[in-house]
Amino acid sequence: MMKMNPSIFHLAIVVTVLEIRIQLADENELVIDRSKMGLTHVPKNLSLKTTVLGLSHNHLSDLQTSDILSLSKLRILILSYNRIQHLDTSVFRFNQKLEYLDVSHNKLWKISCHPTINFKHLDLSFNEFDVLPICKEFQNMSQLDFLGLSATRLQRSSMLPIAQLSISEVLLVLGDLYGQKEDPESLQDLNTKSLHIIFPKQKQFHFVLDIAASSAVSVELSNIKSLPADNEHSHFQNTLLKLKKNKKLLNLTLNNVETTWSAFIDILQLVWQTTIEYFSISNVKLTSQLHHNNFNYSATSLKALSIRHVFSNAFQFRQELVYQIISNMKIQAITVTDTRMMHLLCPLQVSPLVYLNFSNNLLTDALFKNCKSLIALETLILRMNKLKGLANIAHMTKDMKSLTQLDVSQNSLRYEDEGNCSWTESLLILNMSSNVLTGSVFRCLPPRLTVLDIHSNRIESIPKEVTSLKALGELNIAFNFLTDLPGCGTFSSLSVLIIDHNSLSQPSSDFFSSCHMRSIRAGNNPFHCSCELREFIKNVGQLSSDEVKDWPASYQCAYPDSYEGTTLKDFHMPPLSCNTTLLIVTIGVTLLVLVVTVTSLCIYLDLPWYLRMICQWTQTRHRAKNIPLQELQSNFEFHAFVSYSGHDSVWVKKELLPNLEKEGIRICLHERNFVPGKSIVENIINFIDRSYKSIFVLSPNFIQSEWCHYELYFAHHKHFHGAFDNLILLLLEPIPQYSIPSNYHKLKSLMAQRTYIEWPKEKNKHALFWANLRAAINVKLTEQKKEIICK
Repeated sequence: MMKMNPSIFHLAIVVTVLEIRIQLADENELVIDRSKMGLTHVPKNLSLKTTVLGLSHNHLSDLQTSDILSLSKLRILILSYNRIQHLDTSVFRFNQKLEYLDVSHNKLWKISCHPTINFKHLDLSFNEFDVLPICKEFQNMSQLDFLGLSATRLQRSSMLPIAQLSISEVLLVLGDLYGQKEDPESLQDLNTKSLHIIFPKQKQFHFVLDIAASSAVSVELSNIKSLPADNEHSHFQNTLLKLKKNKKLLNLTLNNVETTWSAFIDILQLVWQTTIEYFSISNVKLTSQLHHNNFNYSATSLKALSIRHVFSNAFQFRQELVYQIISNMKIQAITVTDTRMMHLLCPLQVSPLVYLNFSNNLLTDALFKNCKSLIALETLILRMNKLKGLANIAHMTKDMKSLTQLDVSQNSLRYEDEGNCSWTESLLILNMSSNVLTGSVFRCLPPRLTVLDIHSNRIESIPKEVTSLKALGELNIAFNFLTDLPGCGTFSSLSVLIIDHNSLSQPSSDFFSSCHMRSIRAGNNPFHCSCELREFIKNVGQLSSDEVKDWPASYQCAYPDSYEGTTLKDFHMPPLSCNTTLLIVTIGVTLLVLVVTVTSLCIYLDLPWYLRMICQWTQTRHRAKNIPLQELQSNFEFHAFVSYSGHDSVWVKKELLPNLEKEGIRICLHERNFVPGKSIVENIINFIDRSYKSIFVLSPNFIQSEWCHYELYFAHHKHFHGAFDNLILLLLEPIPQYSIPSNYHKLKSLMAQRTYIEWPKEKNKHALFWANLRAAINVKLTEQKKEIICK
């Protein structure tokens, strides 16, 4: 029985299945994924339109016809990673459209074959079959493109049913017990373009299987453990020697290899002497010491060598031997990644290398120093190393006359205006992302660059004096600290700009007028949404989604707080608040209209008169509070002495007296209160002195009365010698200044200097008039002890 072994290639199979799912989904086919749900039986409620059904990573132990009987449109069925032990292909007799079946990583040990479906993809790998699960019915699968198998014993006869088929790819997983009974020629009749054999893990390679017996163009071998003694050929090396028989073999891949340093070099040498053009070896564990002193560089078919993920437990060995062997290989492409390689020698002779990938190692600035033999090199990848000086890297490329693409990302490169940036003139594409470069890097760039990637550095600004990059068409400067968009004066050909994840708050509005963008990505910046940003939003909004990447979701306001999280597309500010001139004009016009309106209302409603009344009332009340109460009560018997012309007596008696005396105000009138027997002048002086205020009812009749003139004279005399203001001028009718006689100079002076109360003609103003007048004279006086009789 074969024990189930997980494979690193399952990921590739899953990816392929996902691609198929996506393709089908695009064609409106129904995809149902019930994987990782702990199912023990196939669900019964599946749609009849199901075309893709995923049931991987469950606990299914068998598959019955009734489980999928109704799924006549089913094309893809994935049952990997379950507990199925027996597979009867007759269960699919009602699923004539089924073309993709994956039952890998189960516990299958038996398969029952019946006239079955014409599969394109059938995966039975990573199961517990003893012999190859190939039935005679398989010979009818004319469309079979991929076949995955598992077995612990291989026999040539088992391959006969599929000998006539031309299968693109065959995956053969050999169980832990493989090797006890081997048939070296078991692959003799296998007709496939690509053969992948996974040997048992942690088992010394002593197999005699003739891999070259197949006609495969591409061969991949996994789980190779070969630890021969020094100067001894291993079984695995003998297997590689047989590859010379297959003249069609072009690609060889070795995965999960454990061997010695010397055997590793022997493997390189053996492959060098075959027809193989592309050799890849990955996940290598090396032991022992290296004793090789030479390598035979005679004619080879090899074009590309890839060495990935090498671990060595030999702490001391002659590393320069490895560097020398690799650097002097006259092939087109070399990849050496994740090997902790610290150095590489310059080829001794002019090298045909056009591609070098030394990423994820420990290389320093000393690499290829003054190297003049890499004149054909076009692509150099030095990502994830220990490079520090950009000027040194520039000098390294000086003699690489054909170099067009350089990747030095994820290092510790810096440049602080050291000068000496002597780049090769052929360099067109440069990746310096994820370093510690600042804005000064723009003074150390190759002049003919067309693509520049410097994202994830420490660039805060682009200096004004920079290397002229007239050919630069694509610039990736994301994940830096730029506060504005770069101008296109220096980058006149710039058409693709990636500047997201910077510190752009208010990008320049003239960027789009000076730059002709084919594509821009500027999202995820802390945009300050204000008037200054409106022009940028307008320009971006006019571009298509192909031109502005991630619009509008990634373009959001960060400031002010009231707009935080708002997309720029939804941000709007009124033109008035953003145009100062328009704002001033609008405010001015508004104020003018307001002033005109208020003035008109004031004139219409006579508001000035009301304001004067209220002001006079307020001032009068204030003055009254400042007069001592004892003085008022001891000196005055009347609230007011009224002086008026006899022609105005009707108004005085019908209007003035009733409205004042009803509030308890005591009024002194000459015809009512003057004492008989005394002279008029004496009465006037006496009662003016005994009155708190003197009210003069002014009218054209008033200025014609001689006695009114005397009363005004004596009251005015009291005004100048008294302790407080006692005159109240009440204008009953308008008096033109020119009509006042010259001997009434006191009246002219008083009307010019003092505020007078004007009798309103409108009845709605009378209440305020009387309230104002009463407020001017209404103070608390003592009750009269006796009635005063005026004769």
